[in-house]
Amino acid sequence: MEIEKNAALIVVDVQRGFEDAFWGRRDNPEAEENMAALIDRWQETGRPVVFVRHDSPREGSPLAPGSAGNAFKDFVAERRGRGAGPEVLVTKTVNSAFYGEPDLDAWLRAAGVEQVVIVGIQTNMCNETTARMGGNLGYDVLFPLDAMHTFDLAGPFGWTRTAEELTRATAVSLHGGGFARVVTTADVLKGAAAE
Repeated sequence: MEIEKNAALIVVDVQRGFEDAFWGRRDNPEAEENMAALIDRWQETGRPVVFVRHDSPREGSPLAPGSAGNAFKDFVAERRGRGAGPEVLVTKTVNSAFYGEPDLDAWLRAAGVEQVVIVGIQTNMCNETTARMGGNLGYDVLFPLDAMHTFDLAGPFGWTRTAEELTRATAVSLHGGGFARVVTTADVLKGAAAE
């Protein structure tokens, strides 16, 4: 797998509020380790990193601005500002990082970025929405499924799905629908190795 020299890593909503019991059972306990490895590789190779933070407008949300849950998890907070390449913080109130401040699409285009790698929380929510929009905007979107996680979810008609089922559905929809290439962290790390 070839990772472009200026491919951007988009780290979505890796916030303390997702450790709250509010969300329920999650999948992929290795997600944080894989996210950290990708951030490290991007920073070592001088590629651009986008840190995205969800500032929830919903009252009582664990991700509300000013709450402890709004802060990045420690492994992300301690990596911010350490890279040799460009970095930006995008804040948003909706699912897609492309509807945040500053304008992510404008920032990526100004940097000449055509390929993006999306990691973070949650697989089937903000990650998937950002990937779909990225694909629609013409980016080559890579989606390392083991560098993200989600939670069990209840829907309409009494339907429920486990985090694992939701992750698989997201992978099939994105990959099968041509929005993104679903890959592994190992694939991306190998492709982004320093030359």
